[in-house]
Amino acid sequence: MRKKKLQSLSKRERQIMETIYQLGDATAAEVVANLPEKVGDASIRKLIRIVEGKGYLKHRREGHKYVYSPLVPRQAASRQALRHMLQTFFQGSAPNAVAALLDITRGKLSKEDIVELTALVERAEKKGR
Repeated sequence: MRKKKLQSLSKRERQIMETIYQLGDATAAEVVANLPEKVGDASIRKLIRIVEGKGYLKHRREGHKYVYSPLVPRQAASRQALRHMLQTFFQGSAPNAVAALLDITRGKLSKEDIVELTALVERAEKKGR
């Protein structure tokens, strides 16, 4: 069975998903209350329906409220966001993206981080052969 390709999310849609991941399950009012910026309730409700339509969320009814839960594991959503960022900002170039990450983390990588990154590159190299 083939996996359905996830549609990319806008910045606000990603914020909604992050909020629901943090809360586990959430009503629209809880999402609004936990977003980093003040946004209208009606706007968020509409965006939640869009995110649900894209296959990231499901809902159940509890009394008069809808409670939303993630359908897509956080790691899968993160990978989709990273794919989108790679295409948008780095023309699909993993080396350019890694170079940018290394540049912004200069001086902040521990010896253990460098060992882990080196091992990841070596594994990717072996897979590519």
